[in-house]
Amino acid sequence: MGEMTLCALAATTVGWLVTALGALLSLAVGGREERAMAPTLGFAGGVMCAASFWSLLAPAAELAGELSGRGWLPTTAGFLCGALTLGLLGEIFRGKLKDRGFLMVLSVTLHNLPEGLAVGVAFGAVAAGLSGADAAGAWMLAVGIALQNLPEGFAVAAPLRRAGLPRWKSFFWGQASGLVEPVGGVLGCALVGLFRPALPFALSYAAGAMIWVVFAEIAPEACASRRGMAGLVAGFGLMMLMDLAL
Repeated sequence: MGEMTLCALAATTVGWLVTALGALLSLAVGGREERAMAPTLGFAGGVMCAASFWSLLAPAAELAGELSGRGWLPTTAGFLCGALTLGLLGEIFRGKLKDRGFLMVLSVTLHNLPEGLAVGVAFGAVAAGLSGADAAGAWMLAVGIALQNLPEGFAVAAPLRRAGLPRWKSFFWGQASGLVEPVGGVLGCALVGLFRPALPFALSYAAGAMIWVVFAEIAPEACASRRGMAGLVAGFGLMMLMDLAL
């Protein structure tokens, strides 16, 4: 395994560990504190909604424009396919126990895989000597993604507690949503030539999946109270701040 592949593995493993930390922090909310549930659910929805744009759609459109000059095509196609996939899965699992929790875990996992690929591609570009690629930039991308994984881990685990899962199961599934990042990191670095053209579609696909979950499963309950709305705005604002600052 080459030096840059090891760097990609290390960087994306840190991203997974930060996701696990966010899931661990969610346990402090507690599953029996009803007043905390609406703002917690709203916060999760705000984080996911903001991440879908600043972490996924915006970079997808930019990269697609660089690759083909038609940034709207793979970005729009990926977004619609992601939403359709989660919509179909929602119908399949409708009425089954904790289907919302399943969809949230799946959507955030789909979000984390292309992020891991993006970090791996950045390190792979350095190894390949591509113009404009440097290790410092790859590490900065990895740090930015890792930091934003903190509220994302929270955003998965907290609604699972709200759905009635035990604390340890909520934490397990919250951290598990980040396990795909190291996998994506190694693959992206090893196969940079293959995955870079596919990133715009993959990123926007994950965005479509997340937006569907937010508006179909989270927003109706979160927006039913002022506390839920406040949580949604707070989650969106925090994620927006982290993405723009980093």
